[in-house]
Amino acid sequence: MTRRPLRGFDRERLIDLRTEKGYTRGDLARFAEVSVAAVRAWESGQATPQVDRLARVAAALDVSMSELVRIPPHDRYLGDLRVQAGLTQPQLALQAGISTASLSSLELGETSLREPVAERLARALEVDTAEVRAAYERARTRPPGAPV
Repeated sequence: MTRRPLRGFDRERLIDLRTEKGYTRGDLARFAEVSVAAVRAWESGQATPQVDRLARVAAALDVSMSELVRIPPHDRYLGDLRVQAGLTQPQLALQAGISTASLSSLELGETSLREPVAERLARALEVDTAEVRAAYERARTRPPGAPV
């Protein structure tokens, strides 16, 4: 499975939060258990972090994921809700009792979202079922070629 770039990642906000804390790149790397090279690449825009690594960065900075991944709630897709929760696809799929492939298809809007699955996803993501359904619908009805 390939990893897509992290939609909505705000590298400028990462720099601001790190400097507000008084952290060097090395400090943040140590506290988040990532490499200094990774922090440098994220801050320079050469790469985007994987969700599990960014969740560790958010914890090290004592901020929510929404501080680093800035997508307005009314624009979030199902995958964005997962990122806001700091979960990888395998982690969320396990918690929701579905396969990673099924979750991937749901995030892309390529398969139907059944109510029992929506409820389990909502519990795992700690959001309302209506929010899960709305995020799924946004992904399903996005324009052709639009990233998710």
